[in-house]
Amino acid sequence: MSAASCLLTEDQFLCSICLDVFTDPVSTPCGHNFCKTCITQHWNINVPYQCPNCKQIFYSKPELQVNTFISEMAAQFRQSAQQKASSSSSEQQAAKPGEVPCDVCTGTKVKALKSCLVCLASYCETHLEPHLTASRLKRHQLIDPVENLEGRMCTKHDKLLELFCKTDQMCVCMLCTVLDHKTHDVVPLKEEYEGKKAELGKTEAETQQMIQKRRLKIQEIKRSVELSKEDADREIAGGVQVFSALKESVERSQAELIDTIKEKQRETEKQAEGFIKELEQEISELKKRSSEVEQLSRSEDLLHLLQRFPSLNAAPPTKDWTEVSVRPPSYEGTVRRAVKQLEETLSKQMKKLLEAELKRVQQYAVDVTLDPDTANPWLILSDDEKQVKCGDIKKNLSDNPERFDTCPCVLAKQSFSSGRFYYEVQVKGKTDWDLGVARESINRKGIITTTSQDGFWMIWLRNKNEYKACADPPVRLSLKSQPEKVGVFVDYEEGLVSFYDVDAAALICSFTGCYFTEKLYPFFSPCNNDGGKNSSPLIISPVNHTEQNNHLIFYI
Repeated sequence: MSAASCLLTEDQFLCSICLDVFTDPVSTPCGHNFCKTCITQHWNINVPYQCPNCKQIFYSKPELQVNTFISEMAAQFRQSAQQKASSSSSEQQAAKPGEVPCDVCTGTKVKALKSCLVCLASYCETHLEPHLTASRLKRHQLIDPVENLEGRMCTKHDKLLELFCKTDQMCVCMLCTVLDHKTHDVVPLKEEYEGKKAELGKTEAETQQMIQKRRLKIQEIKRSVELSKEDADREIAGGVQVFSALKESVERSQAELIDTIKEKQRETEKQAEGFIKELEQEISELKKRSSEVEQLSRSEDLLHLLQRFPSLNAAPPTKDWTEVSVRPPSYEGTVRRAVKQLEETLSKQMKKLLEAELKRVQQYAVDVTLDPDTANPWLILSDDEKQVKCGDIKKNLSDNPERFDTCPCVLAKQSFSSGRFYYEVQVKGKTDWDLGVARESINRKGIITTTSQDGFWMIWLRNKNEYKACADPPVRLSLKSQPEKVGVFVDYEEGLVSFYDVDAAALICSFTGCYFTEKLYPFFSPCNNDGGKNSSPLIISPVNHTEQNNHLIFYI
């Protein structure tokens, strides 16, 4: 019996209904074998009675008897398979935590090699063998081992989820397509799988591209940090050099002040010593004369007294000390003059620093042109959109939301929402003008207020010499000279807006600690014509880039 069973294939001991080894095998009149329970349940559901294999119909339910021969052969085969599985399992290691165990192993649960979507079970290498050799089982769909195979069954109809409803974006079984998803767009799982897999491939490519971009951004940021450190080291070195020079200048001025005062004191002491020496000399001579007078007055020699009397009685040759005095030197203004000299030195150094600063910010020069769509109807723009002045005739223009309808203002076409930028404007010959930057959401209709709270960071000139910064309230600016060309510099992230007198290389003023959240536009207002007195245009000038020799920026 054992030898005979070895000649038979495993496929011959499997029920075509349950696809497992026969249990109480019975034979139909057509000669095919099934588990007694399997064929009975099949015929209870399907009428008329039909062989599942050859499709032969029986008009009456056949009497089924257990085939003892096949039953014994199946039992022997099952025992042999279990022994083989037990032996193989003992050689394999048990499934580790997180690994899918074999559902068939009765003792130690071995790691599953595959999961069957038809049997809804996972198999180790030994128990997977029937699926690799039996012709009926070869048709089953095997996948990498997964847990919770029950989740691949339709919870409503207890059928395999083998279709995908594109309408509801969910997996469904065959019965679902007939009932709940009858009119929906349903495709096989494999078709949807291929589509989704292609999408995942595209997503993966996009993700890798995003990763690459972020890696490049990391490199860019690291490079920026390196450049920032280089700039910081350079600024520190330059700053130390400047302050060391200033410190030396202060110490030198202090030493000169002390020397000047001490020299005056030495001259006073020298004069006093001369007077004292001269007085002491006279005192010595007077003491000598006093001694001679005393001796003569005691003499009893009449002739000698009369002969010496004229020379001793006459006034001695001494100096009139009545008007002579030693006056302490005056130190009034000495310290002030020393500080004034130091101030002049600091002023020269400050001018050098401002020249260097202006050269640095000029590196961020941008090309700015005027936007006709924002220009007030009274304004006249040049063909190259680089000049603007106020005319005498109001043009008939469309009143779009961007246009200033009352105030003689215009914005640039260019906007900035990050980084740094710089531009220069010629204001020569004008008595009134406004310059600066404005945020995108400023009010452009009617009379507008131009303060930083209203979204304007600017300075203006009125009546030829009245300069103000448009803060709230406005701040009057004291300038040593009237600028003919104004430079405007903005550092968006730093929140800084600075204005320069370009020709004098002087800082006019700065707005610091600003908080920008919108686009910023360069802002221009040539102001009213004032009967021709203010007819000169504002001119956006090209920036004259000069060689950058000094790396230190000094902000006031």
